[in-house]
Amino acid sequence: MKKNSLLFLTAFVISSCTSVTEIKPPRNIILMIGDGMGTSQIYSAYIANKGFLNLERCKYIGFVKTYSANSLITDSSAAGTALATGYKTNQKMLGMAPDSTNLTSILKYAETNNKSTGLVATSKINHATPAAFIANNVYRYNYEEIAYDFLKTDIDVFIGGGLDDFTIRVDSLNLLDSLKARNYEIITSLKELENTHSEKVAGLLYAAHPPSISEGRGDMLTTSSLKAIETLNKNKEGFFLMIEGSQIDWGGHDTLTSYVVEEVVDFDNTVGAVLDFAEQDGNTLVIITSDHETGGFAIIGGDISTGVVEGAFTTEHHTAVMVPVFAFGPGAEEFTGFMDNTDIFKKMFNAFNFKLD
Repeated sequence: MKKNSLLFLTAFVISSCTSVTEIKPPRNIILMIGDGMGTSQIYSAYIANKGFLNLERCKYIGFVKTYSANSLITDSSAAGTALATGYKTNQKMLGMAPDSTNLTSILKYAETNNKSTGLVATSKINHATPAAFIANNVYRYNYEEIAYDFLKTDIDVFIGGGLDDFTIRVDSLNLLDSLKARNYEIITSLKELENTHSEKVAGLLYAAHPPSISEGRGDMLTTSSLKAIETLNKNKEGFFLMIEGSQIDWGGHDTLTSYVVEEVVDFDNTVGAVLDFAEQDGNTLVIITSDHETGGFAIIGGDISTGVVEGAFTTEHHTAVMVPVFAFGPGAEEFTGFMDNTDIFKKMFNAFNFKLD
């Protein structure tokens, strides 16, 4: 597997080097993932916002195929692994090939190239999508094992829920002690997060998953994302940051149009804040995509002038339809046309001008 992996990675680096060398590599990459977000979910937010989306600022747009190694309809761990590592894997697996070989994520490549790294999510930080960037595990629901994986990396900032998986554990370990020993400031509230100036931040803001927007989460995603950027941007070598709007997917599973719309609007608000940073910075590539679509969501009515959206669902589960990808900043032109979800990793790897070990 390792030999095949090396040959595969070498092939895509060589095949892409001509186009990449003509472009100044970005110093920073911010990958934003709207979990479960397809084109209908995006357009529902456009209607709810009465004809406005920050996503419209991205002029380079493509479509992404999402199937996993063993299923036409992917789950979030397999899709997250594809985005994070450039390899398809089986359902429920994280950061591993189907034969259980450990894979290296773009976050870990960034660490070895002296860049700062971060994860932000509106789920547990050890949930499927963010976990794909940090963990190697055969089963996505091994939350306590995945929490322990945060001690095996040099990640600088992680913000989300999941505090109990770090503190109330079967093995009786309190991982907060280990994080403190590694110079992390432990943050357990949004107010604390806003006031911190630490260079290493473990933001475990909720015992389990954060609440939804309708339950009072507020601007946690935007605030957390901007704090992560502020912290990571201190590194002159640059940074990699993954930001997930996790609960768009949960609205689809619950077949609740209002849940979907509120979460996409919140995600788009964060997109706007991130694009403002990237525009001012000039050296940041922002990529916005989804791991899969959820709910077979359709818009069956509504009114842009009033922001009313009428939606319907064909399933409570994921679907196999392609999802969009948007890009902004240096290297954005690489993210057009049809591509596989594994290509997102490859394009980020090449944009950073990383070299193989």
